[in-house]
Amino acid sequence: MTSHAILDSRAHRDLRVRVDAGADLGDGVMAALTVPAEFRRVQGHFPILFRRETGQERFFAVALLGFETGENLFLGAAGWDAGYRPLSLAIQPFLVGRAANGAASAQVHIDLAHPRIAAAGRDAGERLFDADGLPTPFLEDIAEKLGDLDEGYRESEAFFAALAEHELLEPFTLEVTLDDGSLSSLVGFHIIGEARLRALDAAAAGRLHEAGHLMPIFMAVASLAQIRPLVDRKNRRQRDG
Repeated sequence: MTSHAILDSRAHRDLRVRVDAGADLGDGVMAALTVPAEFRRVQGHFPILFRRETGQERFFAVALLGFETGENLFLGAAGWDAGYRPLSLAIQPFLVGRAANGAASAQVHIDLAHPRIAAAGRDAGERLFDADGLPTPFLEDIAEKLGDLDEGYRESEAFFAALAEHELLEPFTLEVTLDDGSLSSLVGFHIIGEARLRALDAAAAGRLHEAGHLMPIFMAVASLAQIRPLVDRKNRRQRDG
């Protein structure tokens, strides 16, 4: 259940948002949406994989956090255990709202039913507005992240069109035998096909570079080096509980 509202300095003057990490706060997910403009920051921490939207041909990118539904191997007793937090998680419980036709300016919305909304009367969490109704530094930072994510999402259509044009995505299946003998697997994902990428002629590579697509492609390829560390996290989680 959600309860979206346009963020308002009067109606939400005393609202506080929890910023700690926890499965009960919306972080218990095995993958987080990411966008090409964010790949450089994501690739040093998480594998970047691609999936199709259910029942559609369109792809989207995710930062892989675990191997099972609801499993986030970067959540621990001490909180968030990674040097970066994907924007799609970092902005919760905020989102960008627009009119259905997309003509109106973007507005900051908030999900008042989200578990990150601090209970009334609690001091926990960050205030959104100060006593004068002005945005706090926390809210200004959230607005910047929202803008980055929204712009990246809107620009991603051209990126995925380029991947389709050059047939650069290929199915990816992973099966790993863990230290305890159990099998961990991933299905239904795609990755950038390195052989197809290397086979691009100079003209095609030049067009991808001019359009700004080549760098995020390389970042997605480089991110696959994070699969082994993710498996190591899985082994430690099973060993240590």
